[in-house]
Amino acid sequence: MEFKVPEQYNDYSLREIFQDVKLPKKELHQLNMSKEIKINNNEAKLTDKVHSDDLVFIPTPDEKSNYLPSYRYAEVFYEDNDLAIIKKPKGVKTHPNDLKESNTLMNHVIYTLDSDYAEPIHRLDQETVGLLIVAKNPLMKKLLDRMLEENQISRIYKARVKSQLPLKPQTIDQPIGKDKFHANRRRVSSTGQRAITHILDSKMIKENECELDIKLDTGRTHQIRVHLAAIGHPVLGDPLYGDSKLRQLQLHSHQIEFTHPLTKEKISVSLDDK
Repeated sequence: MEFKVPEQYNDYSLREIFQDVKLPKKELHQLNMSKEIKINNNEAKLTDKVHSDDLVFIPTPDEKSNYLPSYRYAEVFYEDNDLAIIKKPKGVKTHPNDLKESNTLMNHVIYTLDSDYAEPIHRLDQETVGLLIVAKNPLMKKLLDRMLEENQISRIYKARVKSQLPLKPQTIDQPIGKDKFHANRRRVSSTGQRAITHILDSKMIKENECELDIKLDTGRTHQIRVHLAAIGHPVLGDPLYGDSKLRQLQLHSHQIEFTHPLTKEKISVSLDDK
């Protein structure tokens, strides 16, 4: 992992930087014992201070992902040394359920990226199209996992629903759990996990069809689909939570935006970028 020190970390020690981004104690200890840290190509320790624009090299664990290469290219919307943002096609699973599978997004990703390590930070339903973040080393995965947990990664979805009028901006804060009568379904349940969905905006696309801009604070399985069905506006083309007979789910992950945990650069990627 290599990064240029941003101005806000001027005169910080490397230890203070990694404490600030909340790197777990185990990984912090491993870095503390490392003799491979470098500042401007000179050997360094976690206790050494850095200055703006210093180039820092941090060794990462020598881990490899177990995904079989699919020999198919993934569509990359953004990539740097430590992470990538990939477009998941419709009908493709995010990752395999067993090591023998080779036709999921992560199989395409491991074939496409020049990295032996690639792991998703979040998931998309099989029928959902859109953007997904992938970490290219274990340390970045730890940092991005924490950012996702603390709601520091903005994920904007677009969904089309049946409606005679635009829906008002609103927050759906209803727990989601498994449906004991249907193995593949989820439902609003008082015993489920907390789930928060924000409808930010909406506009009529045509008669009786409305497009919503949606932001997630949590990432429960089928969250958007369950919440929209719960308020009487299931996603169009959803055979599981709506009345569609076809698998033409009108839902996609449209935009991802966050601040890079180490460089502090703003990363904003939209499907409109291509």
